[in-house]
Amino acid sequence: MTRKLFGTDGVRGRANSWPMTAELALKLGAAAGRYFRRDGSAAHRVVIGKDTRLSGYMLENALTAGFTSTGMNVLLLGPVPTPAVGYLTRSMRADVGVMISASHNPHQDNGIKFFGPDGFKLSDAAEAEIEAMVEGEIAPAKPENIGRAKRIEDGRGRYQEFVKTSFPNGLRLDGLKVVIDCANGAAYKAAPEVLWELGAEVIPVGVAPNGTNINDRCGSTHTETAAEGVVAHGAHVGISLDGDADRIMILDETGRVADGDQIMALLAARWADEGRLAGGALVATVMSNLGLERFLEGRGLRLERTAVGDRYVVERMREGGFNLGGEQSGHIVMTDYATTGDGLVAGLQFLAEMVRTGRPASELTRSFATVPQLLKNVRFAAGARPLEVEAVQAVIRASEARIEGRGRILIRKSGTEPLIRVMAECEDEALLTAVVDEIVGAVEAAV
Repeated sequence: MTRKLFGTDGVRGRANSWPMTAELALKLGAAAGRYFRRDGSAAHRVVIGKDTRLSGYMLENALTAGFTSTGMNVLLLGPVPTPAVGYLTRSMRADVGVMISASHNPHQDNGIKFFGPDGFKLSDAAEAEIEAMVEGEIAPAKPENIGRAKRIEDGRGRYQEFVKTSFPNGLRLDGLKVVIDCANGAAYKAAPEVLWELGAEVIPVGVAPNGTNINDRCGSTHTETAAEGVVAHGAHVGISLDGDADRIMILDETGRVADGDQIMALLAARWADEGRLAGGALVATVMSNLGLERFLEGRGLRLERTAVGDRYVVERMREGGFNLGGEQSGHIVMTDYATTGDGLVAGLQFLAEMVRTGRPASELTRSFATVPQLLKNVRFAAGARPLEVEAVQAVIRASEARIEGRGRILIRKSGTEPLIRVMAECEDEALLTAVVDEIVGAVEAAV
């Protein structure tokens, strides 16, 4: 079943423009409500969380109207991280969970992601069914069966207590000075409070959301802000989250950034040594660096690659029985603890390793030498299909032939933005730059 609304991470777009309109959100809520109430029984419920975007109010109200119109009872969590929605959907025995967020995107964008009753993101097939229902007639509930809405005041607190259970018993963060950048997003209260409760000296950054400053020169896509804080305060480590706190970047004591690949390498090695790395493998996407793959092979471990998107990582983990996976962009999925990427849980695992080993962040974030990697994006207009142009395909074929045996090329359309992403890896940096620039030039010409 073909999907038009749903991308790799729910429905996403510019706020107050299709598909991120109140009208569409209402229909999505009604369709999801009807999808999860197909047996017609009573006592169905949905939990809805959001980040700090101004448009979150509009979409939250529209979704609530849609869900209640089909008889679903709505539990409103307010601003909470995406992983909190996954956790609370399962904990509160809800039929479906919804997170209103566009993750690392600017405030003008927003998105709607769905979680099933098990706390995991919906499958492609389920999303396609909901999308088909949006396009048809959705049967409303009878007047006496309309749902109710209730605000849950302690949702964030419940999540914080859960997160602390992922930190090893007997360890504390006493003596560690930690910069935490919350991107003016969903974790602006939860993350600093958890770190403080575990004993850290906390230097909070990006904790003053105003509806329009989420991810604005802060967070995991703008790590220079946290880096400046680490250096200025003489901190031992920095943690940079994105707008919905499901991804993380680590900064060492010098302000140098470690991406998801380095964090996954550290955790995979530690878990393998402890005999707790299920299946002897780490699951990551095609974007992860060749250096990570070589590092794992050197330890007798495997790298299982998937399509880009943390949901595809999770699907492969569940299929293969693996318990550690993620993305270079900072989604770290540990199914022993959570159903989706959780930046705060991942940060606590890293801090626990600092406490256990007594080693500085600069050592723990350098498990392997990265193969030079270059990524460039080309924006295109709606409806354009530059990768189908023969001239572009010819340049791609020629570039692949040039780099064969020395590296790899990956070209894909973004699932969340109108971008063509051109990535290559090669130890010959001159060749690396040449092939990426040639492909980018061809795509730009086609656009």
